[in-house]
Amino acid sequence: MKTRCASSACVTKSEEDTLENLTAIIEAILFVSGDPVRVDVLAHAMNLTVQELEQALDELRDHLALENRGIQLNRSGETVFLSICPKYAPQVELFLQPIQKQPLSQAVLETLSIIAYRQPVTKGDVEGVRGVKCDYSVQTLVNRGFIEECGRRETLGRPILYRTTDKFLQHFGIESLDELPSVDFSSEGEMPI
Repeated sequence: MKTRCASSACVTKSEEDTLENLTAIIEAILFVSGDPVRVDVLAHAMNLTVQELEQALDELRDHLALENRGIQLNRSGETVFLSICPKYAPQVELFLQPIQKQPLSQAVLETLSIIAYRQPVTKGDVEGVRGVKCDYSVQTLVNRGFIEECGRRETLGRPILYRTTDKFLQHFGIESLDELPSVDFSSEGEMPI
């Protein structure tokens, strides 16, 4: 039986075939799903440990990149999903041009950035930073699935707290909030929430 050694681990030909089958199955599941799938749910469905699934996900990601495929494997928090490779985005966008969605307005983007950096926050917190009402912006972000309710502040009136969602991370192509650019709010003269 042939063996292949990569770094410190040696893999037999039959193990390699099994890993190839796993990556093909994962690719098919993610393709059909269309939505992000939780890693632990996928591992359970495939009767694998999370560690075994992680190895197969790494293999799939590397395979798609090496083969110069039109799709890539992405992670957003504890989920994985397939998307187009960014270098092919202009061609795909051109093909889908008649179906374009209305872009987010400046006011909505400002509201989203305040929530992303200062979450969990209330509408009142956002309005305190922006200096204007933000009911429409918050409702737009909730409708688009970029933010969600995450409880209530233990103060008078118990206002709703908002935070960003996995869809926000997916839309902006980041895995976690740690990847947001750092901002020094003290130099802006804004009061911290």
